[in-house]
Amino acid sequence: MHARLGLVIVVGCVLFSLTGVAGEEDKPGLINPSLNANDDAFIGRQSGLFLQEADAVLKRVPPALQEPEERKLALYLIDAVLHDTRAPNRPEVQTFYHTRMEETAQSLETTKVTSGLRIWKMYNHGFIARTATVTVAFDLFRGPAQFRWDAPDGRKGIPSPDFPISDELAKRLVQQCDVLFVSHPHDDHADPFVVTTFLEQGKPVVGPENVFQGKPLGEKITHLKREAHTEQTLAIQNGQRNLKVVIYPGQQYQDGGPQNNVSLVITPEGLSFAHNGDQINDPYPAYQEDFKWIDAVREHHRVDVLMTNNWTMDMARMAKGFNPKLVLLGHQNEMGHQMNDRVPYWGDAKFLGLNVDEARAAGYPVLNMAWGESILLVP
Repeated sequence: MHARLGLVIVVGCVLFSLTGVAGEEDKPGLINPSLNANDDAFIGRQSGLFLQEADAVLKRVPPALQEPEERKLALYLIDAVLHDTRAPNRPEVQTFYHTRMEETAQSLETTKVTSGLRIWKMYNHGFIARTATVTVAFDLFRGPAQFRWDAPDGRKGIPSPDFPISDELAKRLVQQCDVLFVSHPHDDHADPFVVTTFLEQGKPVVGPENVFQGKPLGEKITHLKREAHTEQTLAIQNGQRNLKVVIYPGQQYQDGGPQNNVSLVITPEGLSFAHNGDQINDPYPAYQEDFKWIDAVREHHRVDVLMTNNWTMDMARMAKGFNPKLVLLGHQNEMGHQMNDRVPYWGDAKFLGLNVDEARAAGYPVLNMAWGESILLVP
């Protein structure tokens, strides 16, 4: 699941309420109670075959800026499987996810970066970035143990206890990292077990004050100044190394949503990468306050990679503001969401009013990666 990329010219979601829980509509032995037993079993078999084929293609055709058609179709095939309403509870989907995270742990445990920057795409909007000296994690999350379902009589929460990866596997991932940045308090970004494991291993966790606010765990999180363009120093590896960090004062929804840290990290090698969490200026264009600093990032800092949620408003403007050498999309197929809100790899851009293609047309490489894939950027 690795790809090597030499950059020759330039390089260096919303909280929800549940009106009910799974109940009498769940028929014993069926994953999807709206189907009969034969149809439900067929969807399971088909899901397994499609995911197996997609996995084989992605391993044969790793991430690259010039995306081969075969690879794009494999990602779209994953979309099709994951948009079964009850996909989080299908054993075939769980096996696909768990296996790719297991392979990612093995990759992290055996991969040494000697030059440049390797970035692994984790679940949802999670990423792990490694250079020769440091390994930095963003929004690591084991996966949802419940997902939303828009039932005919209202929204319900359906338990999916077997979807998250195991605590043991999560510990292996944490062991490979030096620091965790948490963008905001929503469950699909701030995982209490992951945060606790980082802290138990003596590794800092950086987040806004609203992450686990009012709880003992929240008192142990490092709160850096949310101040546009200002470099701060963060000690890692028991004080043996320092990162330069800028915490931009973002928000998920500017009409009342939570604080959302947009973190820019500069490594000892001078490589830099930014993660925008659930940054969104919505409703747009009325709420544009954050664009005052988004538009100016390029004037203050060089950004090699921007890791952005795939549904942020005006991605073209955000890319112009950060001026990255590479844009990596995140937050695809969040399985805790209802089916129509699991934004797919194919983007659903027209319906959502997004302008990813404008960012590409402006010359910014935009790349989709599946769970567990990684790419190596070499100046």
